[in-house]
Amino acid sequence: MDERIVQFITALRSAGVRISIAESAEAMRAIHILGVESRERFKDALKATLIKEPADVSVFEQYFPLYFGHEGPPLQPARGLSQQQQEQLERAIEHLREQLQQLMRWLAQGQRPTREQLEQFAQQAGLNRNMRGNPQLRDWLTQRMLRLMNLTPEQVRDALEALLKQLKQQGMSAEGNQEIRETVMGNAEALREQVSRFVGQSLLRQAENVPRRQRIDDLMHKPLASLSEAEANELRNHVRRLVARLRSRAALRLRRGKRGHFDARGTLRHNLRHMGVPIALRFKRRVLKPKITMIVDVSTSMRPIAEFMLRMMYEMQDQISKARSFAFIGDMHEVSMIFAEHRPQQAVQLVLQALPPGYYNTDLGHSLETFCRDYSDAIDPRTTVIIVGDGRNNFNDPRLDLMQRIKMRSKRIIWFNPEPPIQWGTGDSDMWDYAPFCTAVHHVATLQQLSDAIDSLFHTH
Repeated sequence: MDERIVQFITALRSAGVRISIAESAEAMRAIHILGVESRERFKDALKATLIKEPADVSVFEQYFPLYFGHEGPPLQPARGLSQQQQEQLERAIEHLREQLQQLMRWLAQGQRPTREQLEQFAQQAGLNRNMRGNPQLRDWLTQRMLRLMNLTPEQVRDALEALLKQLKQQGMSAEGNQEIRETVMGNAEALREQVSRFVGQSLLRQAENVPRRQRIDDLMHKPLASLSEAEANELRNHVRRLVARLRSRAALRLRRGKRGHFDARGTLRHNLRHMGVPIALRFKRRVLKPKITMIVDVSTSMRPIAEFMLRMMYEMQDQISKARSFAFIGDMHEVSMIFAEHRPQQAVQLVLQALPPGYYNTDLGHSLETFCRDYSDAIDPRTTVIIVGDGRNNFNDPRLDLMQRIKMRSKRIIWFNPEPPIQWGTGDSDMWDYAPFCTAVHHVATLQQLSDAIDSLFHTH
């Protein structure tokens, strides 16, 4: 059962459901405590520990039956037959056409097909062609497999009549024929359910096939500004899985930080009061959840990186103690409330719609003036300020005095810039003037670089 739960969690993650390692462990503990006797209680335990957002409920409901569906009664041999009738049944099966012999051994004698046999039929049905799963495709492939296995209701009926004809010739009693008929029909229904679930699980596994992983890896290292719309959509679908891994690592660091590390000086000071007998150990504990203020350039050239940055940071809100966000082109606007009221993917689109793009109208200096005048409460000594922009200011005043003020009031300033360092300081770029005020500057042209930069925020305490 544990292996089946792990497969189920993997399928949910591949569909974009955010599930951390800690949440997976909680699901396992819940099942071990509650047991599996009650299907509804088992389902509720998994849903409570794995699903956090209403939008993910439909994915859970769709996938749950594929891994924990009712299989129907197990395949059973015909139990009411005497030894002589069992021998008659075996001889009758031998007289059937070759393709029906295996079918009746499954249905009349209760032998399940092996996984190798199912995979062979699946390959013949076309299930090995890197198809993405959907209900219509699942139904179509299931029917193809059933036809290849002679398991459609019509095929089973015809095969059963052929078997009963052979049994009648061998002198099988009416009671024996009825026992075999009921056994075959019951086993056929159970086997059809098994094939349907096999197809569904196979389609889910193919969603994470090696060629697609290679394609995602290639896109992760491709500049965001050069992505086609189809490639951008593929990466958008991947973001939630990527963020799930970042959240797991951040949560693990948080647990380690709560435990703290040995404080030698604190231990000596604390034990001076009683001359060190007995000695009480002291530990330094660090608060790892950062308080973040984001300032994001959403001008035309910055939109690809701005979209993914906002999307990823707000998917990680449970690892941030407090977050406020601001977007600018020619002036600064707070967009925090948009993210408070909408899911990240909807909020990002609303932010981008609220600030129409344009070329050569970026003014970071003026935007910083508005920020320091109207939103100074967004910064305190615990705040990490993240600026996402290319540092290009259209030859306007960069207002370095305001950068100095932000630096003095905040914990640190981190800058994410999609332009390579070789372009900093060229043309209207003020990046080299802004850089000295920053604790770190990250080049983030690709989603991989952006992911690494966000991950580094949770390394520093």
